[in-house]
Amino acid sequence: MLLVINAIEDAGHLAALAERIALLEWRDGRETAGAVAREVKRNLQAAMESTAGRRLADELLSVIAENHVLKAAAQPRRFSPLIISKTSNGGHYGPHVDNALMGKGTGRVRTDLSFTLFLTPPGEYDGGELVVHAAGMRQEVKGEAGHLVLYPSGTIHEVRPVTRGERIVCIGWIESMIPDGLRREMLFDLENLRASLRRQLPSQSAELLTLDKTIANLLRMWANP
Repeated sequence: MLLVINAIEDAGHLAALAERIALLEWRDGRETAGAVAREVKRNLQAAMESTAGRRLADELLSVIAENHVLKAAAQPRRFSPLIISKTSNGGHYGPHVDNALMGKGTGRVRTDLSFTLFLTPPGEYDGGELVVHAAGMRQEVKGEAGHLVLYPSGTIHEVRPVTRGERIVCIGWIESMIPDGLRREMLFDLENLRASLRRQLPSQSAELLTLDKTIANLLRMWANP
């Protein structure tokens, strides 16, 4: 399941983020890529270990982790450290698969889901589409600034060459409490149904209480908190 979420709606917030990102130090993106991905990765990544980088990462993670749509769809257990990447001048990231495990020790994360938070308006650059290949089909996304694309980490995906301007995005990975994608999708469908019914029925209606019980019991059966 590929999902597009409007994660940052405030244009002023996006403009302030852009000003802070412009002050960060940039490095070759191949430094963080695996042996295979390194061959097809041509972009820059911000140095997030600086004080400014850590503050920015903390702020973005708070926005992402508290988004109610993302929480319902991903059922997050933990997040990887965030990466801010910049692609320009024909840069790209060719077809690749994300590592199944990232980090070390207690910080190790199983990558169930990947996300890309677009921070540059699409009219400011040409190319740069995120392309996700899955089950004989291909989905292309060039999101509005503030839109987050959530997709399974196990898919082959790529970023098309940027031929004009700069594409700046924040990327990261999620280890879900529900490792099975079909079960996550089922719970997401039920959460959407519950949200719809809450606008139509009293909170103590038999229908909503039954749905509350079903969602809770499925979480008990499937969750790995």
